[in-house]
Amino acid sequence: MCGIAGIYDLSRTLAVDYLEHHTEAMADSLRHRGPDDDGAWIDADSGIGLGHRRLAVIAPTPEGRQPATSACARYVLVFNGEIYNFRDIARQLSAEGHNINSASDTVVLLAAIAKWGVEKTVKTAIGMFAFAVFDRESRNLTLVRDRLGIKPLYWGNQGERYVFGSEIKALHASGLIEPTRDPDALAAFLRFAYIPAPSTIFREIKKLAPGTIMTIAANGKTETRTYWSASQVAQSGQAEPLSLEDPDVQSAFENLLQQVVTDRMISDVPLGAWLSGGIDSATVVSLMQHASTQKVRTFSMGFPAFGYDESQDARRIAEHLGTDHTDMQVTPRDALSIISSLPDFYDEPFADSSQIPTFILSRLTREHVTVALSGDGGDEVFGGYNRYIALPKIARRARRLPPALRRTVANAMQALSPQSWDRIARTIPRRMPPQFGDKIWKAAAAIAATDAEQAYLSTVSQWQDPREVVRGTRHNPAPFGLDPELTDSVGQLQLADTVSYLPDDILTKVDRASMAHGLEVRVPLLDHRLVEFAWRLPRSELIAGGRTKLPLRKILAKHVPDSLIDRPKSGFAIPISDWLRGPLRDWAEDLLTEEALGSSGLLEPGPIRAAWDNHLSGRQNLQSQLWAVLMYQLWDRAYSRTIK
Repeated sequence: MCGIAGIYDLSRTLAVDYLEHHTEAMADSLRHRGPDDDGAWIDADSGIGLGHRRLAVIAPTPEGRQPATSACARYVLVFNGEIYNFRDIARQLSAEGHNINSASDTVVLLAAIAKWGVEKTVKTAIGMFAFAVFDRESRNLTLVRDRLGIKPLYWGNQGERYVFGSEIKALHASGLIEPTRDPDALAAFLRFAYIPAPSTIFREIKKLAPGTIMTIAANGKTETRTYWSASQVAQSGQAEPLSLEDPDVQSAFENLLQQVVTDRMISDVPLGAWLSGGIDSATVVSLMQHASTQKVRTFSMGFPAFGYDESQDARRIAEHLGTDHTDMQVTPRDALSIISSLPDFYDEPFADSSQIPTFILSRLTREHVTVALSGDGGDEVFGGYNRYIALPKIARRARRLPPALRRTVANAMQALSPQSWDRIARTIPRRMPPQFGDKIWKAAAAIAATDAEQAYLSTVSQWQDPREVVRGTRHNPAPFGLDPELTDSVGQLQLADTVSYLPDDILTKVDRASMAHGLEVRVPLLDHRLVEFAWRLPRSELIAGGRTKLPLRKILAKHVPDSLIDRPKSGFAIPISDWLRGPLRDWAEDLLTEEALGSSGLLEPGPIRAAWDNHLSGRQNLQSQLWAVLMYQLWDRAYSRTIK
């Protein structure tokens, strides 16, 4: 795992000193991603500079240093990520007469590009990656991002000068971008708590979309093509269904699941896993321990002061599996201490509050290992979110009612505040999910929705209409739609999450939090072979009888008894609502004064101040809306010297 960066000056007017200094500065801004080594390659005649920071995980020897040049000297590569099947690729190359004797996936990747070209290579590669390769003969620069968007890649240009990097801060360090804030991106952020690709908070900087190859030719022509599409995978998968009722299919699934986990255990440095106590991470750890002759290192956190503590559940699973387990009890002080530094990690506004415990868990894990496996992606691939059960059920029942009656029912549900619903939930003997009141309010919005897309947006939106609070925006309330080619409503929801929420929220959160500490996190449940397999299963084999992720549950039951994992989904929720009325009140008030809100020229202070007053009074729980605004304000203050 590494950090990559580069400059491509098509005008070839930048002096060699400029290229050297700024390429090195770009790479140095990513030191946290690669603390073990650095390198730069400059070709002033071509106007190209490539920079690299290395976290040595596979073949931590000089052989794996970057930038790397192919044996034929035609291609130069900077690469972030891991290719898990690099030994298989080396054998294929050898069978074609191109012998590769290397323990480095970087060397094998570069040899494959030289032999097969970029597109065949990335279609063959299994892993997580973002890389840039320069063809010294054609003078084409090609940028590539992995299929699911596990690894980030940003690019931008002003005129004939292009820059790219693993994080936005590297592009700033080039000195070639004059960034301006994009009000449409801000509006999207206030809706989703993240900025959907390809946008960033800056007009001049874009995210390369997952599964995409972008080529910048020496003549200035750019070409972007998709080599893997989640939408196409979903459509073709549902057109060629399989069933786990078939013993051969069940066996193939179990073997594939074990393989994707075992593949990600390849490491020349200490390795472990995150264990939350949920189905996804427990499945990954179970299969790791099954494949290992030694105790797997596992890590978890508890939040007893926040009203729940999954670390006890994780510890019981760890004891059952026999792992070498470490956990940490997180206090409010631990969490509050890092909030002010969040903009340094994320480079643009990001308001998934679980970024805080993820950061703390990454720090804890890095004290013991360099690589950790996680269960991220299981919800999207195997149907784990509560909305996959709730929204189709709500839609079926709401269709029976006239629109006026639906609105009446929704209003009745919202007559009680979320806090009142939470108090009611505490009187019910059966354990209710965290933030029960918020879920009731979102269900009410879904009942009142006029169509499936509006119902989905109502559940994932912080501000239901961010145009009320952002000046000058033309924000489209649906940057992605529910795919009409998928006739199954659960599949539509899964795909919508897979193409945006997964890469732009979940994977962004994990990448920044882990790489801030030089920790590599691998996600076996997002192996593209497993994703493609899962899309061939009927949705009824993923979710039935109010239970989710049935294929994983069936495998996990062979390793862990149901009594240890069968409980409501909770996640990494933290009590933002209470904090804003308590220890964070003065901090928030400073960021939410009318003067502070008006400082960027993009926010309308009136509705935000009204939301703040309503939240403080206890009339409403508006933590999600306010946290998004606060994260923008915090980011804006931190970057005020570099943006217009």
